[in-house]
Amino acid sequence: MTRSEVIAGVELAFAECPRPEHFTAYTHCAECAEHDATLRARDRDTLTLADVGNPGWDPLCFCSAAGLAYYFPALAGLALTAPANDSPWYAEQLVFHLGYGHLDNELYGYCNDAQRQAVSAVLAFLIETYAAHIEGIRAGDAYLRCHELWSGMARTDSD
Repeated sequence: MTRSEVIAGVELAFAECPRPEHFTAYTHCAECAEHDATLRARDRDTLTLADVGNPGWDPLCFCSAAGLAYYFPALAGLALTAPANDSPWYAEQLVFHLGYGHLDNELYGYCNDAQRQAVSAVLAFLIETYAAHIEGIRAGDAYLRCHELWSGMARTDSD
């Protein structure tokens, strides 16, 4: 699949995900409120790497599964943008969010089969297209494990 085909599949699969009124538990603390304000100020077309690209201050770490699903087309677009030599590559953060908790991943549990297939296609494209870069940062196992989860091939500890 081409990058355009992968993006089109993601957009189709996630098109019906509604925009939540709030993205985080915004009344929990000042940090949650700030992250919620950041995400509420953006939409799928205006979310940028500057909004979500800092691993130390990532509003998506506090985001609900519904919010992640709403933003997934934008996140996939950021991740599918080729890594630059001197700047962070968003795919690394996306794989963290997609793999966090493995079978207990909240977004995984939230998504339907078509959405899971679209996420799997994003991961497969990243693995195939950027294999040398992924191996260069020694992240191959994380990408493969994440792809196994989203493609439905993940194993439990008892397998």
